[in-house]
Amino acid sequence: MAVTDAQNPLLGETCGSLLQKLQEIWNEVGESDEERDKMLLQLEKECLDVYKRKVELAAKSRAQLLQALSDAKLELSSLLSALEEKSFVGIPEEASGTIKEQLAAIAPVLEQLWKQKEERVKEFSDVQSQIQKICGEIAGNLNPNDQVETPAVDEADLSVKKLDEYHAQLQELQKEKSERLQKVLEFVSTVHDLCAVLGMDFFSTATEVHPSLNDSTSVQSKSISNDTLSRLAKTVLALKEDKQQRLHKLQELATQLIDLWNLMDTSLEERRLFDHVTCNISASVDEVTVPGALALDLIEQAEVEVERLDQLKASRMKEIAFKKQAELEEIYAHAHIEIDPEAARENIMALIDSGDVEPTELLADMDDQITKAKDEAFSRKDILDKVEKWMSACEEESWLEDYNRDENRYNASRGAHLNLKRAEKARILVNKIPALVDTLVAKIRAWEDDHGVSFTYDGVPLLAMLDEYAMLRHEREEEKRRLRDQKKFHEQQSSEQEAIFGSRPSPARPVGTKKVVGPRTNGGANGTPTRRLSLNAHQNGARSMTKDGKRDNNRPVAPVNYVAISKDDAASHVSGTEPVPASP
Repeated sequence: MAVTDAQNPLLGETCGSLLQKLQEIWNEVGESDEERDKMLLQLEKECLDVYKRKVELAAKSRAQLLQALSDAKLELSSLLSALEEKSFVGIPEEASGTIKEQLAAIAPVLEQLWKQKEERVKEFSDVQSQIQKICGEIAGNLNPNDQVETPAVDEADLSVKKLDEYHAQLQELQKEKSERLQKVLEFVSTVHDLCAVLGMDFFSTATEVHPSLNDSTSVQSKSISNDTLSRLAKTVLALKEDKQQRLHKLQELATQLIDLWNLMDTSLEERRLFDHVTCNISASVDEVTVPGALALDLIEQAEVEVERLDQLKASRMKEIAFKKQAELEEIYAHAHIEIDPEAARENIMALIDSGDVEPTELLADMDDQITKAKDEAFSRKDILDKVEKWMSACEEESWLEDYNRDENRYNASRGAHLNLKRAEKARILVNKIPALVDTLVAKIRAWEDDHGVSFTYDGVPLLAMLDEYAMLRHEREEEKRRLRDQKKFHEQQSSEQEAIFGSRPSPARPVGTKKVVGPRTNGGANGTPTRRLSLNAHQNGARSMTKDGKRDNNRPVAPVNYVAISKDDAASHVSGTEPVPASP
């Protein structure tokens, strides 16, 4: 029997020795064979039961080890799949050895993969927390200093690829956060500058948009939400519009101040008190950057000053109105336009005394008159310049006639060479008179066609003057021809007398003192009248005025010496070498 061969090292006895002892006891006792067989069967049954229990326990233990090995392999597979580790050092390639050996081989690999999984889960959690925080800041649901809840990590996918995707998403969000933060800082800087220029409280303006926008908070703690950016943009737009309106208001006030100062001849010292107002009169919105330049108290100060000057202007209305009237008269005088200044001044006095017209309306009307007068003077300027050249040429023509009548003009007297040079230039200028007159007539007619009125020079139609000028010149040319014919007749008679009597009488010399040709004034010795057309007192084109400011109305229509040489008669003009006898 196998039981008898079994040995128990713990007791130092075997089943056979024990059975032998049992036999000895039975022999001593005298047990019957039946009892002995019965007890032996019982012992054998109990021994089988013990073996069965041991086998069952062994089988159960093996099953547990197999399940543990299966679970370990499944866990290994799951970890490798989650971590996407296609190859891992230490994994047994084939199922070799006992179950316990296989478990012992897998255990360190599982431990290493579990550790790697924990680290990977922590990385995922950190990245997802940052993503969740930035998204919350952008959405406005989370302040920069608030803590976010730990996000749930999907442990089924802990691959490096998935982690890289989260990192890429985090980088995009960090870039967007940086851009948003830069926009916020730019908006805050713009709000700060605008508040400084407008004299407003920056702290209250910024914190009204969001409490984190004050200067005390760090840059990374400022709100970057869509709502904050939108409100900042609206705030900047509102401040810029306010700046535009204030600048426009201040420029209007500055313009009014300058106009009032000019009207009332305000001193330079008083004007300097408002340099901070007038310095931006022509500035653009972006050019105004000085703190407090558009503060409300500064605008109110300018308004008060304008109101004060308006009241002062009303009390000095007559003086200001007469000053504008004098400016208007001066414009008309330079343009040689005839007006009635006395009637205009009387009308101004009557309007002011009656009180029917507001001072500002009267001054505005006079400003309109001045503007129209300047426009009309500008339209006449080209013609008046030509008239000035024409009159200067006529003066040189008159001087040349006096010079040609002087029989001693070639004597070596003092200044003779200067007169000779002037005579050469005068001849060139006189030869241009016909073309100048033609150009002047054409311009006058074109001007009259455009304006529908006659072009007058100090109240006299200029075309009539030119017509009279042409007529007088024609008469003088006829007189010159008559004198030349008379001279030829006298020479012919002298020749006949010489032929008859054999001698030639000496020519009669004029009786009187020797005439000296020099710089000539506006009056000729040959009977040529002085320069007229309201140019008696002013060579620059201004009208002549009497001491009391009244205009001198005693003006002739045209100067007698304005005798233009026509193109056909230019060759018959008296040259510098041929003396012209004086008119009888």
